[in-house]
Amino acid sequence: MKALRQKPLYCYPAFIFDQNLISNHPDKIPMSVHSKAKRITTHTLHEMKGAGEKIAMLTGYDFSMARILDDAGIDIILVGDSASNVMAGHETTLPITLDQMIYHASSVVRAVSKALVVVDLPFGSYQGNSKLALESSVRIMKESGAHAVKLEGGSEIAESITRILSAGVPVMGHLGLTPQSIYKFGTYVVRAKEEEEAIKLKSDALLLQELGCFALVLEKIPATLATEVSQSLNIPTIGIGAGNGTDGQVLVVHDMLGLTHDFHPRFLRRYLNLYDEIHKAVGEYVQDVRSGDFPNENEQY
Repeated sequence: MKALRQKPLYCYPAFIFDQNLISNHPDKIPMSVHSKAKRITTHTLHEMKGAGEKIAMLTGYDFSMARILDDAGIDIILVGDSASNVMAGHETTLPITLDQMIYHASSVVRAVSKALVVVDLPFGSYQGNSKLALESSVRIMKESGAHAVKLEGGSEIAESITRILSAGVPVMGHLGLTPQSIYKFGTYVVRAKEEEEAIKLKSDALLLQELGCFALVLEKIPATLATEVSQSLNIPTIGIGAGNGTDGQVLVVHDMLGLTHDFHPRFLRRYLNLYDEIHKAVGEYVQDVRSGDFPNENEQY
């Protein structure tokens, strides 16, 4: 296992620097990798890992939200198959189709000027058929304008990954809890707690790097294991429910903003409670319409 990387001074936020240095020598404070990049690319992510600079990723499914995320400085927007849950109301990610993923990805790409846009290959579009995997990936890249695809699994999808990469399509891997296999697992509990599964995950992580994946999502695995895997790889890792030892973090944007209010996993931090805010606003609008208060004289022609 590789030793912990020593973070260089420039990867920390400006407020931790000596204020005299900031005021007297502003030119001496190096910019972060993210700040210097005009567009986030797979190469940028590798530079961020090397600099000890954490990578921020959120899901996005539509133009309006993606524009906000991009303007706010997000590194990666994942057009996740979680759209099946939060956008379409399905119980699992399995029902969403390739055409629907392309629709969501196209909307996101039109909004973005800096972030890297990664798109999930949906269930049934790559498993067990490397030719289909390539065709699905090419469709996503050509029809949506996205920058990369993401696949769930390890050695069992190695052939599909190799074939996709042979066409020049960047691939992000995904290990640990893989929601497309929910009926195989039967539950969303933490994965790789047992030694045998942990050994396979570590082996798969190294394999995905060797095959050419540019990054790896680690979902819902023990924090110590995620840290070990992250330190063993040259490619960046993005964690969700995998502790703080990964090279970055990802959340579903609807969960992070509190648009969903009945989902409370330990790893989730809510930064807003939009469900209640929107509920209140809509209630006030309904009341104003019914009372005749809206529109008033200043809100009409």
